[in-house]
Amino acid sequence: MAQIHHFDHGWLTPTVSYVLSVLGSMLGLTLAGRFRTARSNGERSWWLILAALAIGGTAIWSMHFVAMMGFSVVGTPIRYDVGLTAASAIIAVVAVGVGLAIALFGQHARNLRILIGGVIAGLGVAAMHYTGMAAMRLNGDISYQSTRVGLSIGIAVVAASVALFLAVTVRKPLVIFVSALVMGIAVNGMHFTGMSAMSVFEHSPAVTLQGATATGLLVPIGLAVVFGIIGLAYALAAAPTEEDRAAAAYLAARREAGATGVIPRQPAAAPDEPGTGAIGPRGDSQLRGGSWTYRDRSSR
Repeated sequence: MAQIHHFDHGWLTPTVSYVLSVLGSMLGLTLAGRFRTARSNGERSWWLILAALAIGGTAIWSMHFVAMMGFSVVGTPIRYDVGLTAASAIIAVVAVGVGLAIALFGQHARNLRILIGGVIAGLGVAAMHYTGMAAMRLNGDISYQSTRVGLSIGIAVVAASVALFLAVTVRKPLVIFVSALVMGIAVNGMHFTGMSAMSVFEHSPAVTLQGATATGLLVPIGLAVVFGIIGLAYALAAAPTEEDRAAAAYLAARREAGATGVIPRQPAAAPDEPGTGAIGPRGDSQLRGGSWTYRDRSSR
């Protein structure tokens, strides 16, 4: 049996993979929050797709790829089937997207929807992992210990269910950050549990291996991940929040009032009611926990 190394570059690859999983989880949970405040099915679908890309693509798949950069087997080079590698990425994004759709769409039986979505997403994540492993080409036969494989699948299902619960419930930035730290541990735990189930028995004599090297895939995948993260962050920054929409509506009403001579009044809302605001006599407003002030200078 060949000797396997999971940390061929020391703590560099597990550290980077954990950071990626945390970053992707933070983006995904924030995007899921935008889904909950969206006003139309089109907006909800947009935020759902972006959340699936953030969690499935960045937090899970890119974490898996970076962790595999530190994987080596003594006595044999490793190559990767590009088609299966790409398929594993698609499986991760689609599985997470289906799980999010089940958990986020609908008003009733929330816990049941989270459980069903978690099972589907978790099985999809496990399928992603083992599809990625099937993409490996090396001079040896790969076998897996069934108990640890089952444990890795169980971790994936539990982690996915927890992730969907957080996507449905968390709102505050600090809670999102802490949740992302926990999700990062779960994602990495599933990956390395699955990797520990693996054994390799060398071929003799060695054969010529077909496929791409990990370093050859690093540049295109790295660029895709970097630009993907930038794109997701830009989508979050550019899209108006509920407070922005309420402020724009109020200012539009004030402009209309200047033309008609009728001063608009917004109905006061309960302080804890999300997505609404209470307008004071000078235009002071509390909108979703933030505050903004408008002063009518037209009379000056």
